[in-house]
Amino acid sequence: MLDFIKERIYESIETKKSLYENKDILVNIETVARKLVEIYKNGNKVLIAGNGGSAADAQHIAAELVGRFYLERKGLPALALNTNVSILTALGNDYSYDEIFAKQIEAFGNKGDLFIGISTSGNSSNIINAFEKAKFYGLYTVALTGNKKSKSDDIADVVIKVPSEVTPRIQEAHILIGHILCEIIEEEIFGE
Repeated sequence: MLDFIKERIYESIETKKSLYENKDILVNIETVARKLVEIYKNGNKVLIAGNGGSAADAQHIAAELVGRFYLERKGLPALALNTNVSILTALGNDYSYDEIFAKQIEAFGNKGDLFIGISTSGNSSNIINAFEKAKFYGLYTVALTGNKKSKSDDIADVVIKVPSEVTPRIQEAHILIGHILCEIIEEEIFGE
């Protein structure tokens, strides 16, 4: 069992090492960080969505932005679109599960906001529909995905592709990327 545990830790380390060594991915993270700082300085907000573990990541990132990461500061407007059970079940029942995020972007999104869609496959229908709605309303779009070619590649403004095809390793890297973005936002906006 110890060997199994060590193997999983090693896989996680290797995925993060691949992130560290991939200049294109690092540039995409930097591009998203700069855009996030810009949208917050312009008084806009961030909308985030995902399914399953990616929903948890969306909530986690939104909580870091609204609350704090390291610094005591004013809260930053961020909504995880997968958190309101009444909205989700109403939209899922009245429209379809594929529309649960797109309808919320229609309700809460404004030109100049930023939408982050988290999907390890990059092909979740409700995330793709949300990207399409976000583009229609003038939101900047960011996809956090895994390594495979996906529908997100063709629609999001920036795609950060974790160099793995293993869902848990992708999710572990997504939250690392989320933490990096939160720290950069805080430092750029509230740092001394």
